[in-house]
Amino acid sequence: MKKKRFWFRSALLAILVIAIGYTIYNSIFEESGTYIKKGDIAPNFVLTDLNGNRVELEDYRGKGVFLNFWGTWCKPCEREMPYMQRQYETYKKQGVEILAVNVSETNVSVNNFADRYRLTFPIPMDRQREVTKAYGIGPIPTTILIDKNGKVVGRTSESLSEKKIISFMEKIKP
Repeated sequence: MKKKRFWFRSALLAILVIAIGYTIYNSIFEESGTYIKKGDIAPNFVLTDLNGNRVELEDYRGKGVFLNFWGTWCKPCEREMPYMQRQYETYKKQGVEILAVNVSETNVSVNNFADRYRLTFPIPMDRQREVTKAYGIGPIPTTILIDKNGKVVGRTSESLSEKKIISFMEKIKP
């Protein structure tokens, strides 16, 4: 019995040491993304959306882009999605697009979420977190506001009210 306990505790300790070592290694050696800020040109990216369509940021040049990073598990994201959908229906006609980049989730969970909230704007899937890293995204939701020339005019990680979303849409309207 004591021998079994010893091996169990040793295995548990080894797993803990490996996990801590991996965390430290990643924090020191993993290449972190650049923090994109106001005044920067938004880095181009190519992702695939839920419908299998290619989404390239460069294709939206000439329009304002409300670039939102989110997840289905994120309660503030869940609250702001219906507001975003309502404003998308209004501002799309005025040259403003929403790209709601989902961070690291499966198509099934994102499709269920999009169906539940009747989302019609493009939802590019960032499974490998490449775009998330390139933009230096930490907490979600994070929204990047991009003007018609591809320049970042704002960035926020706060949960957005509908009033705030409207003011952002006005800010990036061409």
